[in-house]
Amino acid sequence: MPAAPAQSASAMTSNPSEPEAPAPEAGFGVYVHWPFCASKCPYCDFNSHVRHGGIDETRFLSAYLADLDTTAARIGPRRADSIFFGGGTPSLMSPATVAAILERIDRHFSVAPDCEITLEANPSSVEADRFAGYRSAGVNRVSLGVQSLSDDILATLGRLHSAAEARQAVAIAERTFPRTSFDLIYARPGQTLAAWREELLQALDLASDHISLYQLTIESGTPFATLHANGKLRIPEDQAADDLYALTQELTAAAGLPAYEISNHARPTGESRHNLLYWRYGEYAGIGAGAHGRLLLASGRRATLAERQPEAWLQRVETSGSGIVEDEPLAAAEQADEALLMGLRLVEGLPLDRLARVGGLAPRGRALGRLTMQGMLEAAGPGRVRATAAGRMVLNELVRQLADDLLPLSPA
Repeated sequence: MPAAPAQSASAMTSNPSEPEAPAPEAGFGVYVHWPFCASKCPYCDFNSHVRHGGIDETRFLSAYLADLDTTAARIGPRRADSIFFGGGTPSLMSPATVAAILERIDRHFSVAPDCEITLEANPSSVEADRFAGYRSAGVNRVSLGVQSLSDDILATLGRLHSAAEARQAVAIAERTFPRTSFDLIYARPGQTLAAWREELLQALDLASDHISLYQLTIESGTPFATLHANGKLRIPEDQAADDLYALTQELTAAAGLPAYEISNHARPTGESRHNLLYWRYGEYAGIGAGAHGRLLLASGRRATLAERQPEAWLQRVETSGSGIVEDEPLAAAEQADEALLMGLRLVEGLPLDRLARVGGLAPRGRALGRLTMQGMLEAAGPGRVRATAAGRMVLNELVRQLADDLLPLSPA
């Protein structure tokens, strides 16, 4: 699944005194990873690959269908509440390929009538006819990798589209799909508060019900990491990054798209259901090269990971019916760590009884009380806690202390 870059944190817009609805259960989703891109961005460490000679899409489609068949046979019937085509650049897939994959998912898992079906797209690959084809296939939400509304910054980030193409892609998407979102990257080299204010206000004028705003992070093994190590690329750090984050929260809230997660903002009901599934620690099947999964089987929750290299994944599926190379049971402590780390990212917070459901563990309360007194945690409704602004800055440490304070539930 796509991972959100780390954020420095200022206050998320929320009012702890207001009553909050219970956090719903996450359900089941399918993540389909399309690992191919037209070019590799210098900041990106996702599992994406460039194939200038093209690929055999028909052969890859057969492998996706076989991988779905094997996964379905293993886990049995499910209702798909969300489906997400991520990458890579899924908008390089033909609409017919998307339609065939969705048909096979529906055959095995039964797609819920209100299922959110998202496809990621880059503005350079957006065409009105192609988008109409995705909509006919069943896609009802698109997420665009805009990243910036400045041509100069887009060039620095290695993007293939222009700012004008980005705006046109957003317009096409909003005419075609019921729901849309797009991403921007900020805390870029040399970025000032004034420049970010101007760009973000332009973006909020374009946004419909959702926008993702990620601070630029330097990922190991990327060209940006080499430049950074050599002193040739500097990004805002510490207080400057905090100030940019605080401005982001202020402007998005004023525009009616407050944060519901560290990097994600939406109007009411506009939240990404698929990403909420991850953060609420639901179940999902990962299909495609490099895809992660979390499967709930009779033996317990398991973590799966598929072969990352696309051609090796293809050969593995053609040989054995599955691209999975790692398939491990998750111990109670590991599940608690994951549920804590995911749940504490959300403004809605984490229901403590979820820890009991996913790992059979319950908090003793010592760490909860201590961290609340220190201003790192706060109540987010009955039986629910969330990280404060200060707590989100040290989220991994909060998770460690809370996990150390968990005990197995006593037998009834």
